[in-house]
Amino acid sequence: MPWIETVAYEDANAKLKALYDRIKGPDNNVDNIMMMHSLRPHTMEGHMAIYKYVLHHRDNTVEKWFLETLGVWVSALNNCEYCVNHHFAGLKRLLNDDKRAAQIKAAIDSNNIESAPLNDRQKTAMEYARQLTHNLSSVLEDIIEKMRAAGYSDGEILEINQVSAYFNYANRTVLGLGCSTEGDILGLSPNNNNDPNDWGHA
Repeated sequence: MPWIETVAYEDANAKLKALYDRIKGPDNNVDNIMMMHSLRPHTMEGHMAIYKYVLHHRDNTVEKWFLETLGVWVSALNNCEYCVNHHFAGLKRLLNDDKRAAQIKAAIDSNNIESAPLNDRQKTAMEYARQLTHNLSSVLEDIIEKMRAAGYSDGEILEINQVSAYFNYANRTVLGLGCSTEGDILGLSPNNNNDPNDWGHA
């Protein structure tokens, strides 16, 4: 049970139900992280806009499976099991390589990114996400220079920054309000990247 009151789909008033209808998955399922916002629907709308535009937008050029990997990594660093479970399911689906996905997860679980089946470019991005999450005051321009040297454009560095920042926000929403995966369908996401306004989960 969450630590604050939430409003179920069937109990929602017209305004909240209209928002739920935009983000729901099969059988009117609404992810618990979104239901945490039900007493202040405007914050749910803000959360979904950030989530969709940061992680599931057509103009991103970093591979979507790797953006999900960054989300799993940041969530693991914050001990947010909810987001780890949800986004590892998404990572696994997008990567379409169960063995490699399991190796990535094992490296994340052991806090040993060097052992992950990722290239040096991706490992540099993972280190940047780690610094943003655990050692924010230690972030220096040299890590940006390392990402550039590894082949990331400044726009891609911004994508990596925003995904890392988003998951720190989402983790604190979950952990600070007692959100669990009970009743959720793991791995659903707003997969229609071509339409920024399509927030439906599939």
